[in-house]
Amino acid sequence: MSTQQLPVIVVGAGPAGLAAATHLVERGIEPLVLEAGDKAGAAVREWSHVRLFSTWGEVVDPAAEKLLAPTGWTRPDPATYPSGGDWAEQYLQPLADTLGDKVRTSATVTGVSRAGRDRIVDADREQQPFVVHVEYADGREECVLARAVIDASGTWATAGPAGGSGLPALGEKAAADRITYRVPDLKNPAVRARYAGRRTAVIGSGASAFTALAYLDELAESEDGGGTHAVWVLRRGISGSTFGGGTADQLPARGALGLAAKAAVDKGHADAVTGFRTEAFERDADGRLVLVGEDGRRLEPVDEVIVLTGFRPDLSFLSEIRLNLDERLQAPVELAPLIDPNQHSCGTVYPHGHRELSHPEQGIYLVGMKSYGRAPTFLAMTGYEQVRSVAAAVAGDLDAADRVELTLPETGVCGGAGLFDTPDAQQTEGGGCCAAPEPQLVQPAAPAAVSTTAEDAAAGGCCGS
Repeated sequence: MSTQQLPVIVVGAGPAGLAAATHLVERGIEPLVLEAGDKAGAAVREWSHVRLFSTWGEVVDPAAEKLLAPTGWTRPDPATYPSGGDWAEQYLQPLADTLGDKVRTSATVTGVSRAGRDRIVDADREQQPFVVHVEYADGREECVLARAVIDASGTWATAGPAGGSGLPALGEKAAADRITYRVPDLKNPAVRARYAGRRTAVIGSGASAFTALAYLDELAESEDGGGTHAVWVLRRGISGSTFGGGTADQLPARGALGLAAKAAVDKGHADAVTGFRTEAFERDADGRLVLVGEDGRRLEPVDEVIVLTGFRPDLSFLSEIRLNLDERLQAPVELAPLIDPNQHSCGTVYPHGHRELSHPEQGIYLVGMKSYGRAPTFLAMTGYEQVRSVAAAVAGDLDAADRVELTLPETGVCGGAGLFDTPDAQQTEGGGCCAAPEPQLVQPAAPAAVSTTAEDAAAGGCCGS
């Protein structure tokens, strides 16, 4: 069998992976999707209680909708917002079912290489097919040959630690019984009881942290949640952009998350601790956790900690593949400048496709959330456009592959994660349109209001006044 007759392996049956398989089928190329979970969209199902800030109209791939149409499937109201559970059950699972035996679940990819060639060997390397090692839930192992590999495995399994230096804080592993790295489902009675009436630290500054703060605020106001209090731990100072774009955000539901977090602070259900980078977890005499900062500050004891500091790509099974990754973001080197949060804080993501996602090892692509490495703010429609371009490139249709058109909603937010302690002048010189204040010790009061209209944003720069 020639290499061109082999299937294209797609790692991960999430939104980007299933869309990739769909685009390959549309071009007459056989895909084989390998999903580590026992169902399609396994990672999405783990946050089934969280509502997306993108509408149904933005999270369904056009080619997938076309493939599903003959089955009688119809897209839910495109103006409504699905939860993770809705997305998995009403779209991802039907799509996986339609793809049939092209999707294998409980199949973990443990390694990718060139057949008969380790990372070092050059001889005839490009002529060899890829070899993919797979381990199944029942313990079976298999080697599968492929003409190309599309890694859409995401970053969900590798959450960032609480430690401010990018490493787990001292004592973080020992405190695992009091720490979660996911937004808790407070509708689950057992989970709700864990946080009700307790003092919880929320570490992080993105949409997930906003969501956790909003959930805890709602719990604090409920009949069974009296005494619930959050301590919001931020590595940066608070500025007008801390709570996102508000009503100026072109993704209204995302803006609403920030406003909900602000409301929690305004109502006194959450205190914000700024400029705090966690170095250690200690326990007091009652077993509660004490967060110790790199500057020596010690916070009041908390009962629970929710760490929402982003995610990282798992590159371990790609160790024999020649990748060209940005040294900071761990994203493809051509893509990194377009998404780098140290530089890009406003506006849209520049259109990108197979060329920005390519590597020295021809035929392998990191797509979807994994393509962004450690960079935040990935949107589903970005992944759908990526895999459309990649599938065209695999098929040899470079005209279609290069015809990448993508317009994303502006964030309405300024300030990248990498700028949290950069002096104001340097931030301005670096191209950011907003300057964050110097880190402060404790900021329990509400920060400056975010802009409330798109006109305000335009008048005062992309962050508003």
